[in-house]
Amino acid sequence: MLREFRDFIAKGNVMDMAVGIIVGAAFTAIVTSLVNDLINPLIGLFVGGLDFSAISFGLGDAQFMVGSFINAVINFLIIAFVVFLLVKMVNKVKDAALKKEAAAPAAPAAPAGPSEIELLAEIRDALKARG
Repeated sequence: MLREFRDFIAKGNVMDMAVGIIVGAAFTAIVTSLVNDLINPLIGLFVGGLDFSAISFGLGDAQFMVGSFINAVINFLIIAFVVFLLVKMVNKVKDAALKKEAAAPAAPAAPAGPSEIELLAEIRDALKARG
């Protein structure tokens, strides 16, 4: 069983997935900080620090925190938009690099050796001369 587990972990796609999850978690922290520390305060300047978290209603013993849900939806939309902009920017940089690479002159090709027909002709001539 340990051998099967080791083989499973050693597969490339499992390691790629693990790296993706770790990088994704770090990226999530960066985007969350960007939204919470920079974008939300900026939006707060325009809407006067509007906070929906106090909006709620009760039904029997249950308390429905509608305002917290509204805040979560707004944060999701802001984060999704920021991720969209970041992906768009990365794709633009990649496209520019690909265009630059495609526009760069190709390295000069190595001088072509004799063709197959030329080699056969040389062999034929060498055999005639020997014989």
